[in-house]
Amino acid sequence: MDLIVFSYIFDLIFGDPQWFLHPVRLMGRLISFLEKILNKKGNKIIQILSGIITWFLVIFISGISTYLIIKIAQRINPFIGKIVWVFISYTTLATKDLSLHAYAVFKMLEKNDIIGARKKLSLMVGRDTEKLSKDEIICATVESIAENTNDGIISPLFYLFLGGPVLAIIFKAISTLDSEIGHKNERFLYFGWFSAKLDTIANFIPARITGFLIPLASLFCGKNLLKSFRIMLRDGRKQDSINSAISEAAMAGALEIRLGGNCNYSGIIVKHPYLGDGRKPKISHINEAIAISLVSSLLMLLFGIFFKYLFCYGENL
Repeated sequence: MDLIVFSYIFDLIFGDPQWFLHPVRLMGRLISFLEKILNKKGNKIIQILSGIITWFLVIFISGISTYLIIKIAQRINPFIGKIVWVFISYTTLATKDLSLHAYAVFKMLEKNDIIGARKKLSLMVGRDTEKLSKDEIICATVESIAENTNDGIISPLFYLFLGGPVLAIIFKAISTLDSEIGHKNERFLYFGWFSAKLDTIANFIPARITGFLIPLASLFCGKNLLKSFRIMLRDGRKQDSINSAISEAAMAGALEIRLGGNCNYSGIIVKHPYLGDGRKPKISHINEAIAISLVSSLLMLLFGIFFKYLFCYGENL
């Protein structure tokens, strides 16, 4: 059985335990350390160059440490090498974690605990959640499921199939850099510019794969494949980011709801265009979005195995 399958199963079983020193948390600490040293106020060119240096240091350290850990494990014992390969690969995926976070919001809303739902949602999104209404919480949760289906599941799987755990960890480093410093505020506008651009490039192909997987997954979940695909094509380019709206538009079409609207990020109101047509999302749409996300991840796994087999062994058929 392909080692990536074991990695996927490990993620479904174990998720992201809070006690575990996850590689992404280590990356976050490294980025925070470098940012405090290198991000100095002053000339914007210096800030951009400092941000580029930070990016290369984080990527190099993440990639080379992963490569060396796997190689050392393989030298000790080939079987141990495979275990380490699977373990590192599993840490790049967020299939179970995304579902658990979204379901936690659902449970709070089901109990009509708006304050609790806001707190649970704050673990999933970068926007301010303190003043969100019930409808806004539902909308933000569905949007986060759609976006993180790409960022936390499809993209890592794509890079796992393309280059194993080393490339998948490098992608996670790129994604974490964007999450930590790729913000358009005074502190990070120039320092995080390079990180934001590279994250957009890294997610370009996976985002479009996700845009096809969500409509297909919606069919298996009893939802509207054709509308999902149509809305994805129509609204997938509405946002400033060339990637993020694709999965959200596909999800909006699949569930036949409308997503988007104004969001508050650290006191700054950002106007997002509406995606999809019709009704506001209901609480039940959170669970439906979780189901579509899970099926999308499984489809990505199956397609990845198929194409890997085709390219590796197809000439011998």
